[in-house]
Amino acid sequence: MIFASGAVGGAKYSNSFTLPGNESTKALELMADAFPEQSGEAATIVWRAKQGTVNDPQVREKVDAMLKEADGLPKIGQVVSPYGAEGASQISQDGKIAYARVAFGVPFTDIDPEDVKKLVEVAQNISDDQLQVELGGGVISIADQPPANISEIVGVIAAAIILYFAFGSFLAMLVPLLTAVFSVGVGLSAVGLASHVMSVPEFSTMLGMLIGLGVGIDYALFIVTRYRSNISRGMEPEDAAAGAVNTSGRAVLFAGCTVCIALLGMFVINLDFLNGMATAASLVVLSTMLASVTLLPGFLGLMKGRVLNRRQRRRLAEQGTQTARPTSLATRWSATVERRPRLLTAIALIVMVALALPTLSLRLGFSDQGNNPSTTTTRKAYDLLADGFGPGSNGPLQLVAVVNSPKDEAALDAVVGAVRKTEGVTEAVAAPPAPDSKLRIVNVVPTTSPQSEETSELISALREDVIPDASGDSTLEVYVGGTTAVSDDFAEALAQKLPVFIGVVVILGFLLLMLAFRSIVIPATAALMNILAVASSFGLLVLIFQWGFGADLLGVGTGPIEAFLPVIMLSMLFGLSMDYQVFLVSRMHEEWLKSGNNASAVRTGLADTSRVINAAALIMIAVFGSFVLSGQRANAMFGLGLAGAVALDAFILRTMLVPALMHLFGKSNWWLPSWLDRSMPHLSVDPADEPVAPPVLTADDGDQSEDRLVKTER
Repeated sequence: MIFASGAVGGAKYSNSFTLPGNESTKALELMADAFPEQSGEAATIVWRAKQGTVNDPQVREKVDAMLKEADGLPKIGQVVSPYGAEGASQISQDGKIAYARVAFGVPFTDIDPEDVKKLVEVAQNISDDQLQVELGGGVISIADQPPANISEIVGVIAAAIILYFAFGSFLAMLVPLLTAVFSVGVGLSAVGLASHVMSVPEFSTMLGMLIGLGVGIDYALFIVTRYRSNISRGMEPEDAAAGAVNTSGRAVLFAGCTVCIALLGMFVINLDFLNGMATAASLVVLSTMLASVTLLPGFLGLMKGRVLNRRQRRRLAEQGTQTARPTSLATRWSATVERRPRLLTAIALIVMVALALPTLSLRLGFSDQGNNPSTTTTRKAYDLLADGFGPGSNGPLQLVAVVNSPKDEAALDAVVGAVRKTEGVTEAVAAPPAPDSKLRIVNVVPTTSPQSEETSELISALREDVIPDASGDSTLEVYVGGTTAVSDDFAEALAQKLPVFIGVVVILGFLLLMLAFRSIVIPATAALMNILAVASSFGLLVLIFQWGFGADLLGVGTGPIEAFLPVIMLSMLFGLSMDYQVFLVSRMHEEWLKSGNNASAVRTGLADTSRVINAAALIMIAVFGSFVLSGQRANAMFGLGLAGAVALDAFILRTMLVPALMHLFGKSNWWLPSWLDRSMPHLSVDPADEPVAPPVLTADDGDQSEDRLVKTER
């Protein structure tokens, strides 16, 4: 039904990233009221004369015809040519490079990829051996997108390979993939329907697919692993499926809820587009969680004993069930952690803290198109503008002023003069005023690129010092706007709200784990581990994308960390980290309730879950890491950051540091004040009653065992 509704209703995504109430948004609103034809998305057409200058008659003739055709395209609002009075400053001093400003007359949501491709085609049709034409601007990036879904396809193929090696069975590998792909499809259909009633950015589909594939395959992996274990213990398929859902299924439901809560924590930031992302991702996670405990058992019922590979089925038929836990690498590692908890704690902390230190240099912002792949037209346009007009020409600032009197006019002249003399400004040019309009626009070109820290400092200096001092006691109102100022305001607003967001998510996670495991130490340890994992993952991002270590290998430039990335990554990482914590500790808690021996519970829980946690982590790393192939810096940063965080979390924190600390804490792990225990509601992740395996068969019963297995498969 959801599929059908999504297909009929379609989607209505919104990509508005403005912040209500700040200065750059006010400038945008004033511009939209005064010049509606320029209120849409902006683009730039840049050309370079390979011989002669852009003022040569044959060049002007070709360019004028192209600009006239571009201006006639259906959704273009205005084209400002450098050959007119308004665009006189759009020709470089050497006359080799010029550009035209193009404003779409509609918002981003009403621009189709075909509209952008048509503009690119019209502009580049005049390119030849004598003239190079490129296009820049955020909207042009639509035409530079790589083939759709290539990252997701690579991620699914990698996950399939890992599952096959983990299970040794094609059917066992297929079940998690089918469950995850189906549930993600349902979830994305629900996201499309939700976009009709709330603001959901188009980026949410990529985010939902990313996290949906990761957790969907992982959740199915945990349940299928428990089902296979139950079959190997001699359970009938029906009892094995019920037992798997009653144990691992409970953990899946609890883990899925923690992921949703962590994602919905983005509502604390109180921004529409983040709220839409949180809702979209939560819908996909909810879909995968429900599919894991409903659709997946149905698949298992069809597979029956065939989820085991041929060798395992033959051994089960010949030797019967085995009650003793076989010695394996996971068992030996668990024993090592028990023997050397202090040493392993020290090693893990040194590694994590060392990786976390670069986070102290984290700078939030938005990368410019100078970081795009060198083969894209947006990158070529960026380089041409930087060569002809300086790096700041790729992100000019706009001073938007409201003039109400001659005194204000004089004050504006003083402001323009003061801005020209400000360090970090290449030029400040006042645009011709529109007839009968009180609005005045001054284009300011910085000496540094849009993503540069110096440009952010210039924006602050203009707002706090230069403009107030120059305007004096007049009533002149001047707002610093433009795409660069909008991005800077956005980054600053998110940075201010980040501590509150982290606090809310950490506290909610602490309370959930305390409720589930009736403990103070376990949720406190998990909270610290989550913070350490996040700090270390951001340290990796700073090393690669901000400091440039290995950036050339990935084909991405250096610059700030995308401002929206911490919020999205934090919510996802807290949720995914809680997944591993729940699966690990729930098994330990199950043993603790049986034996009351902390060392035995930690050792058994780690031995039983470390292998499946590591396999799940490898799948997550494959899915997330595949987004590096997108060719987009933000996607590569997102995928690599999540892949690195999952690797650190699974291989160092959950299978080394957490069990080592639990050995050191001893029975204190399971302590909860009696008064608090009585006042809290009871929520158990552990099963109330698990089906019991039939008696162990002897070697003499092999024929009967094989007959029973064959009958079950039939």
